[in-house]
Amino acid sequence: MESGPVPELAEPARACAQRLCSAEAVVLASHIDADGLTSAGIASTALARAGIPHDVVFKKQLDEAAIADIAARPRETVLFTDFGSGQLDIIADHEAAGDFEVVIADHHQPADADTEFHMNPLLVGLDGASELSGAGTAYVLARALATAADEQEPLRVTGGERAADGGRVDNRDLAALAVVGAVGDMQATGDGLVGANRGVVDEGVEVGVLSEKTDLALYGTQTRPLPKLLEYASEVRIPGISNDQQGAMEFLGGLDIDARADGDWRRWVDLSDEERQAVVSGLLQRALRSGVPAEKAQRLVGTTYTLQEEQAGTELRDASEFSTLLNATARYERADVGLAVCLGNREDALERARRLLTNHRRNLSEGLDVVKQQGVERADHLQWFDAGGQIRETIVGIVAGMALGVEGVDGDRPIVAFARKTDPDGDPETKVSARATGRLVGRGLDLSAVVGEAARAVGGDGGGHDIAAGATIPAGKREPFLDHADALVAEQVGE
Repeated sequence: MESGPVPELAEPARACAQRLCSAEAVVLASHIDADGLTSAGIASTALARAGIPHDVVFKKQLDEAAIADIAARPRETVLFTDFGSGQLDIIADHEAAGDFEVVIADHHQPADADTEFHMNPLLVGLDGASELSGAGTAYVLARALATAADEQEPLRVTGGERAADGGRVDNRDLAALAVVGAVGDMQATGDGLVGANRGVVDEGVEVGVLSEKTDLALYGTQTRPLPKLLEYASEVRIPGISNDQQGAMEFLGGLDIDARADGDWRRWVDLSDEERQAVVSGLLQRALRSGVPAEKAQRLVGTTYTLQEEQAGTELRDASEFSTLLNATARYERADVGLAVCLGNREDALERARRLLTNHRRNLSEGLDVVKQQGVERADHLQWFDAGGQIRETIVGIVAGMALGVEGVDGDRPIVAFARKTDPDGDPETKVSARATGRLVGRGLDLSAVVGEAARAVGGDGGGHDIAAGATIPAGKREPFLDHADALVAEQVGE
């Protein structure tokens, strides 16, 4: 590898990889969302192939207590993936105290501190919110790690090798997981993944683990029966089809396709290209006749990513469905299950993940019902709801994002969600999650700055990305937090 999939990160990746190769053993610490799980899966696989002993630990929030817990583990080196940059000031203090040596592969806004082995797209002029995810950064590290390890001794490969022209030997097969992470981190638009993510996609396509194409851009094309695919689609709401089971079935019955086979509804993946075209054309025509703006109707079609080595018709075949499956594990304290799936377990772990996914979907649906029933409150420049204990704090951000598409919620305002949580010492706290749209970000909104600054103003802390961010604040500080956040949104996007 000369410059790797992301040339801007080639030098820091090489330095980080060489440092890991010199470690006797490593603690790999990662976040619990889909991007964090895929980051850990990529890094763990790369470390194993390089023959580097390591343990994996997950944290839903990287604060002082979590970092102290990691520091107490009997390993000299800690690799942080999908977090670490934003907590670099705390990490640097531990490193200076000799608690551990650190390597960071992250894409969040860095704190005002420094360490020698630090990979982050933001440090080389790339946008960590849209151009490279945590998993993408971990993938760049994995590619460099393959080279660094091979320079020291032949790379030890688990699960067999590919042909000499690529694949497992140089870790390019891990590009598929990196794309799942990027999609799960909301970096894919209708035009697909952009920026530095393109280098990751291209390598995955080159070695045959990934395919990229223009297709129906609805969630569930691999697993949902056609009527459910259309009924539950939230990406573009079409009157008479969306949230209307009978309407969806009648729409399919009016098309010149066989929507059933042997009495059962077919799935999108079961259709021929001609049948898919008939459905898409019918949906577009119905949307336009129903008054859906043409620009919005066009979002029915977009760039999709298929994992070529996964079984067709399963959640793992489509990057979007794979990322949702992973979200259903760690957010319910089963990060071990999500990691096992990322590492290739297609038996017990996958079955457990599917059961967790069923529970996750039910909780999201019930959470969205809570928002619909209680509605949202409006400040001057944002909107918010307080779920209290009715929605798990680990999924309230997902519910907030889903709420941006429901009636009565303004898509032109960022939404802030609150949920009750308890810290490890048993003290009550409030979880804050904020979501926005790409249009708002284009107008200058940066939720990472809004949420982080507002949280610190009331004695909490937080951060994230311009389009999605989170924080923890002391209980009882909701109103002053909202006052600060609303003023900051006003400064960024005005009226």
